[in-house]
Amino acid sequence: MSSDDRLKGCRVLIVEDEYFLAYDLEQAFEAHGAIVVGPVAQFDEACDQVDRDDFDVAILDLNLHDEKTYPIADELMRQKIPLVFCTGYDAKAIPERFAHVRVWHKPFEPRGLIEHVAQLCQCGS
Repeated sequence: MSSDDRLKGCRVLIVEDEYFLAYDLEQAFEAHGAIVVGPVAQFDEACDQVDRDDFDVAILDLNLHDEKTYPIADELMRQKIPLVFCTGYDAKAIPERFAHVRVWHKPFEPRGLIEHVAQLCQCGS
């Protein structure tokens, strides 16, 4: 499989309120064959997306305009949808119930995140 299609068919929800980062993630994931759901920048919209859409993996910013995304992460875990956090916060700010969730600290290179999400998509298929 070439690097351009390692995410072919993988549906990735991006929940991120930093416009340029969201755009960069969307472009990077689409360049590797992913179907991007979003990006979503509002908490309520992200909740609606989780309730109504079908995707394989979610990338969550921890904080959307001063609202923590932990309830969204809880629902994703309930639905058994793999997720990763992307944040500028220290890992100590994340509740223990999410200890198994990989955290990508901003700023980061998308390449590593893409590889990790590709692994999560393969595990889910």
